Amino acid sequence: MRDVLILGGGVAGLSAAAALGEAGFDVEVVEQKPYAGGRATSYPAPGSEAGTGQIIDNSQHILLRCCVNLLDFYRRLGVADQITFHREFYFIEPGGRTSVLKEGLLPAPLHFTESFASLRFLGLLDKLGIGRALLALRSERKTRRDLDAITMLDWLHEKRQTPRAIERFWRQILVSAINEELDRMSALHGFQVLWLGFLAAPDSYQMGVPDIPLGALYSPAVWRKLPNVRFRFKTSVLDVHVENGAVGGVQAGDELLTAKHYISALPSDRLARLPGIAPQLSVDLSGFQPVPITGIHLWFDRPVTELPHATLLDRTIHWFYSKDGGRRLQVVVSASRTLTPMSKGEIVDLALRELAEFLPGMRGAKLVKAHVVKEVRATFSAHPFLEELRPEASTPIPNFTLAGDWTRSGWPSTMEGAARSGHKAAERAAAALGQPAKFLLPDIA
Repeated sequence: MRDVLILGGGVAGLSAAAALGEAGFDVEVVEQKPYAGGRATSYPAPGSEAGTGQIIDNSQHILLRCCVNLLDFYRRLGVADQITFHREFYFIEPGGRTSVLKEGLLPAPLHFTESFASLRFLGLLDKLGIGRALLALRSERKTRRDLDAITMLDWLHEKRQTPRAIERFWRQILVSAINEELDRMSALHGFQVLWLGFLAAPDSYQMGVPDIPLGALYSPAVWRKLPNVRFRFKTSVLDVHVENGAVGGVQAGDELLTAKHYISALPSDRLARLPGIAPQLSVDLSGFQPVPITGIHLWFDRPVTELPHATLLDRTIHWFYSKDGGRRLQVVVSASRTLTPMSKGEIVDLALRELAEFLPGMRGAKLVKAHVVKEVRATFSAHPFLEELRPEASTPIPNFTLAGDWTRSGWPSTMEGAARSGHKAAERAAAALGQPAKFLLPDIA
């Protein structure tokens, strides 16, 4: 009998599997798709011929250096060196004027002082207000008890931020990081991202972009160094059987799979549909509201930019990432509720229209191909009062543990949150099997 059976092969399940596998446990992962990665994966570009190597991510996923558990997961798989970290954030205004935010000579939390002072898309009053708010955030993050009861926009208004500062600075950073609008986002999570990602350490803000497709980060080849971790793809979890207060097996396809311990890394809505286990968990899932992300892949007949990436101000598009020497752009729109009902053609037209306002290289460039990915359930909303609904890894069933970005990981619904949840679940499984181990890394500050 295997030691641990993990249900779901997204980042949460994979991080649990890698941690337990490295510790010597016998692990099997059950995944309904034919590949690993869940919502953070890649596949052949539509219309590309077999063997051409045209592999695209469903949407560009990035990480910051403060995502220590996600980086630890990549280390276990031997792919941490496939992430390139960027020190510069490029902000482009309509018309093409570009400002750069990057680390300077001063120590944290003042390491952005020089470049922040030179940002041209903000005025003096905007910058003074932002500076006062960041100082307040630094002092209030440990003293205020109402941060999960108010929205980030409530707090910004309390700190008398200018409309331009809210739209061009706070919204531009936080909506992309948390995938939620400021007026729906808990201030608790806004504080966390800004503290850990921008203030706690001089390099924590650096943005990591994978050099290879997401799917290659956890392809079958990289798991060969952990031979005690096996995968069962194209297999749906139909139910979890509970007998005498413990899980006795998992119905997966037409087989009953058994193990000493079970970790569910399934999305909350899928877990709720399993009749044998859902009533036993007493988890209130009514507060988990999905939030979409839209990824737009654009291929051109020539390079349209020399920048590796940039955030675009005052428009629908939040970020673009340059691929293939600027001939392909991966465009990302976070919290993309307004795009969900639009057709592919309408979304592509909007992206081309907006990009042309920012990138002079778009003039004369011909669009060769386009592909739109709507991840309607990309994350869940980090709205106020949700934290109290998020379940811990432990459950009333001693050999059944929860993982997933929707559980109480200490982070919002991000890849770091998923990796943290996987490490927490792995720790509980190891302890239940009589071999306690430490996998979860603490936040950098």
